[in-house]
Amino acid sequence: MSRNLVRQLRMRPRVGQSPIPSQSARVIPSGGCHSFSSTARQRIMEMSCFTGNQVLVRETVGDVCKQFPNTYWRERDRTEEDPKEFHAALAQGGWLGIALPKSLGGTGLGISEATIMMQTIAESGAGMAGAQSIHANVYATQPLAKFGTKEQKESIIPKIISGEWRTCFGVTEPNTGLDTTRLTTIAKKKGDGSYSVSGQKIWITCAQVARKMILLARTAPIEEAKKPSKGISLFCIDLDRSAPGLEMRKIKKMGGRAIDANEVFFENYKIPANALIGAEGHGFRMILHGLNAERCLLAGEALGLGYAALKRAAEYARDRVVFQRPIGMNQGIAHPLADAYMKLEAAKLATYHAARLYDNSRQDSSIRQDDVGVAANSAKYLAAEAAFTACERAVMTHGGMGYAVEYDVERWLRDCFVPRIAPVSREMILNFISEKVLELPKSY
Repeated sequence: MSRNLVRQLRMRPRVGQSPIPSQSARVIPSGGCHSFSSTARQRIMEMSCFTGNQVLVRETVGDVCKQFPNTYWRERDRTEEDPKEFHAALAQGGWLGIALPKSLGGTGLGISEATIMMQTIAESGAGMAGAQSIHANVYATQPLAKFGTKEQKESIIPKIISGEWRTCFGVTEPNTGLDTTRLTTIAKKKGDGSYSVSGQKIWITCAQVARKMILLARTAPIEEAKKPSKGISLFCIDLDRSAPGLEMRKIKKMGGRAIDANEVFFENYKIPANALIGAEGHGFRMILHGLNAERCLLAGEALGLGYAALKRAAEYARDRVVFQRPIGMNQGIAHPLADAYMKLEAAKLATYHAARLYDNSRQDSSIRQDDVGVAANSAKYLAAEAAFTACERAVMTHGGMGYAVEYDVERWLRDCFVPRIAPVSREMILNFISEKVLELPKSY
């Protein structure tokens, strides 16, 4: 853990309270809530029920984000240039290892803290570009940290935390989409124990700048597996662009343009035996450990977009005068924004409940993973919908200026489609809740 981050977490005072006790780098009461107050209302999100560590993460990450104003993100969006300076600043503060073990250089905090970090980044004005620049470093490394060998963890994770290496997550395929158990990328084992990978992945974020990929591939034909989820393995591979059998094609996209999204093609791409994470054939179970975490992080990112847009819209509605009165005096403006606020607040509660449940499940065996999945998927759905409502209404509140780049709300609206679509669609979440909670017949 970086010295700066240790000092911030241990010594910096809470809002309106005394410093966190120095004997513990993690002070999270089980199920407890704390109230915090500030003299000036510079935020619109209600802050009770956050732990001391969550508030400190929000404050200290917010200090980093202040170094990168909206002008920085507008320019990165325009040029589609990777925000490497932002990634480096977060790495320098130790934030890329927020939810990774202390023994590997991380902070040893949880997904609850990681979620508020991602919300803070998106809410700062960075939007999905800022969040996605480090997103995979937080969640894609979770299966590696839990199931990897000692050698894998000690040789890879510290370099990701330090920012020396970046990583990406290789799961989605063009012909299977969300039907992950039917993926067709094959990792064929060779006589010397190495593997030859052939297949295609799509929508791989940060592949152009990543050194490592957490790759999901089939190691046994689906027809030979007892069920579709079997025979799938997880790997941590090098993306060696000079080696034969690897090709990447960048996808032009609507939002988050500073972060690359790619098609990745493998054709007999060689990877060593020690790239395998855990036991061969058990990869699908391992990625579920990371996917629930990802849903929490996406929910936080969506909240950040929504709160940023709503705050900007409220400021504009207070200042903009038409017909000799501020437009915020009109209920046609005020009521939609108030409704958006309540939706964000409700989604916030669902999001941090899911993150807390995820963290507590690590020590409490009575918490079923199905329950974590229901909470995480519900939070992601609610936060994404609330963000869309807030961003769309922010644009409409600005009227014609909402269409202008300089007001940022158009960028956040473009960004907010990401959490509605990825990593799982709204419709598949509704299918999941219908089946797992309501016990309705499976429809897909």
